[in-house]
Amino acid sequence: MQTIVICSYSPAWPAEFSSLRGDLLLALGGHAKRISHIGSTAVPGLGAKDIIDIQVGAAELSQDVVSSLEAAEYEFVAEHRRDHVPQGEVCSAGGWDKLYFRGPARVRPIHVHVRISGNPNHRYALLFRDYLRAHDRARLTVELIKRELARLHGDDADAYYAVKDPVYDLVWQAAHEWALQTGWSEERAMDA
Repeated sequence: MQTIVICSYSPAWPAEFSSLRGDLLLALGGHAKRISHIGSTAVPGLGAKDIIDIQVGAAELSQDVVSSLEAAEYEFVAEHRRDHVPQGEVCSAGGWDKLYFRGPARVRPIHVHVRISGNPNHRYALLFRDYLRAHDRARLTVELIKRELARLHGDDADAYYAVKDPVYDLVWQAAHEWALQTGWSEERAMDA
């Protein structure tokens, strides 16, 4: 079991994503409609696990996508085929499904989440990231929660995520309201 450690924000993370994005574009070809830096490493100033999370927006979750990434030495993790569904969200058939990969051993630690473009889980990752980029106090609070969870449950990933997921549901609700107020959309999401 790997210990969960929250590191201070690294300004190198966006550049590392840019390099990884190019590798993924080569590996996936036409299967990738959009490749985005998501998660905590995509939010300037937010402490995070030193793992770059990448979202690939695809037209479908196909065996061709799995084969393409496996050929590029990505490890498919079949047991992680569905995202946490926030409280109150509609759990439509397939709306929270994904393909999940760990990056090749030759590169820094990365997680690749392949989701269908336009599905709720695809939108969630982009909106959550953009909301935290726009709200410093929420960003600082999320970091504090993550640091405390890592301190209390750093050796127990199940306990860490059992608390983190419902807390993120609260942030999701605020992010959703912000999106309605500001006209935020997936198409206009900040992919830098």
